[in-house]
Amino acid sequence: MPDLLSIHDLKKSDVERYLSEAKKMEAALAKGKPLRTLEGKIIANLFFEPSTRTNFSFQSAAARLGATPIAFYPEKSSAQKGESFSDTIRILDGYADALVIRHPSEGSAEEAARIATHPVINAGDGGNQHPTQTLIDLYTIKKLFGKISGLNVTLMGDLKHARAMRSLLYGLAMFGCGAELVSPVSLRMDPLAIARAKRDFGVKITETAKPNLSKCNVLYLCRVQKERFSNAKEAQAVQASFRLDKTLLLSANKKMAVLHPLPKLDEIPASVESDSRMKYFEQAKNGVPVRMAVLKLCLGL
Repeated sequence: MPDLLSIHDLKKSDVERYLSEAKKMEAALAKGKPLRTLEGKIIANLFFEPSTRTNFSFQSAAARLGATPIAFYPEKSSAQKGESFSDTIRILDGYADALVIRHPSEGSAEEAARIATHPVINAGDGGNQHPTQTLIDLYTIKKLFGKISGLNVTLMGDLKHARAMRSLLYGLAMFGCGAELVSPVSLRMDPLAIARAKRDFGVKITETAKPNLSKCNVLYLCRVQKERFSNAKEAQAVQASFRLDKTLLLSANKKMAVLHPLPKLDEIPASVESDSRMKYFEQAKNGVPVRMAVLKLCLGL
């Protein structure tokens, strides 16, 4: 598994291998067992977009495996002098053993992989793909329910711009799990992404503007991706159209788990954060063992 660019590049057996390895990593961390699997390796994080969880969980994952993480930030680099993306990749490829890349342009990770001689891991390319987030989501679901297939999953929010949602839909379909997609009409998921999941796995995917959570096992929320709107007023107008308030929770399955790739905004008000069904901080914590597994397997160790 030299590169990890898209969930579409993985077979179910590949995903299961990542999840199995992540479970081993989590068990080792729980025991306080030192892991030196990547000792002597250097992992470069190239983040052309802001990030907290993805950036620092990758740095933490590298450090916990004995590797040295180094960080690239465009505002403090020669990108400010006009250096091209391709030249930046060539330079960092000469300094590190793996490149973790987040970029606002779709296809940027694939471009980097064509240039680099070391493994490239896509940490989010525009509204396209976020494969490691999907691995974290699937790992979290399996931890919570002991399985993925057969669950009722609702994806709710800005499905048009959220790369995490697009990747996750395909990952769920891979395990034979369909989904209900809830969003305003203007923020519906790309029909091609839905069609591909249906075509490849034959799952049932429905679209609606109002959720029915009475039999929902997993509610996966995401924020309005304001930074991907051409009109800020349009983003503000739709932001209030989906919120997980107390009224909606009253009608929801009592054993439902609420996940979110974070950061969260108004879609999860403070008044419901104490509900035991909120599992997104546990989900975020799972990012470290999952990304440890990704680094280990992408480096072939």
